Amino acid sequence: MSASDDVREVMIIGSGPAGLTAALYTARASLNPLLVEGLEAGGQLMLTTMVENFPGFRDGIMGPDLMGEMRAQAERFGAEIIQGDVTAVDLRERPFRVTIGAKQWRTRALIIATGASARMLGLPSEKALMGRGVSTCATCDGYFFRNLEIAVVGGGDSAMEEAVFLTRFASKVYLIHRRKELRASKIMQEKALANEKIAWIWNSEVEEIKDAGNGQVTAVVVRDRDTAVRSEVPVSGVFVAIGHRPNTSLFTGQVAMDANGYIKTGEGSRTNVPGVFACGDVQDHVYRQAITAAGSGCMAAIDAERYLENLAHAEASASAERSVT
Repeated sequence: MSASDDVREVMIIGSGPAGLTAALYTARASLNPLLVEGLEAGGQLMLTTMVENFPGFRDGIMGPDLMGEMRAQAERFGAEIIQGDVTAVDLRERPFRVTIGAKQWRTRALIIATGASARMLGLPSEKALMGRGVSTCATCDGYFFRNLEIAVVGGGDSAMEEAVFLTRFASKVYLIHRRKELRASKIMQEKALANEKIAWIWNSEVEEIKDAGNGQVTAVVVRDRDTAVRSEVPVSGVFVAIGHRPNTSLFTGQVAMDANGYIKTGEGSRTNVPGVFACGDVQDHVYRQAITAAGSGCMAAIDAERYLENLAHAEASASAERSVT
């Protein structure tokens, strides 16, 4: 395995709003960051059509266009962006080692911005209609379904929260759950069950989302798990709310995580490993918005810059002491 000869000041893994904002700020700080964007560049916003809640775009902006602008802005200030998936990270030695394919890089500071992936149903029609009526974010896309009937799939707190929120816009929300009882907390169950705009479809699984051929959602086909009877429910949108999975497998056993695999951060973006910082959905399981991810990317960049300043000062002091002795 070949190794890069130089040691980077900062490397960033991930190219969503958090990673690209971190790249922008560290580039403007003259830290010459290297960002590894991954083979699925741009994060979850690449699956979003219109983004209307990102400040500065009063008429909205397409998700891929927003990520393209953020990428170009980071590059304008000198961020180096490479494509490829990181296959290994070693945080036990310093500088840290990051492996991308057959090449190994070293870096003094590492910013983790690998995000979280929404758990999906695994249907071909779901994938084809993502961003065209299928969504994983009610806060992002609920506004587009004013006075329309929609479906939410799930039975946990996230599903209850999404369904209740969507009743602000939709005329009716079908909540489809594969079991006969909910997994959500009692208080979230009570809120959802008391909402007159929510209709319940129990003990059922979504088998298909129509109509991929026309590029828009027109209905969901559900199957009762006991009777195997199939029925079609006309809806204009489907919100999949069966949880998220943080993309943290590379760092298992190397940085502190919570029970669900999200990276723990203390003050600001700092992890329990000095010189390693985390930002965006990889450490935020509460807000999960583009703007909060971008804000935490800014925090990570500033934290990394201050860490490197202190590191340089400590190394200079140690070198001076050795010279004296």
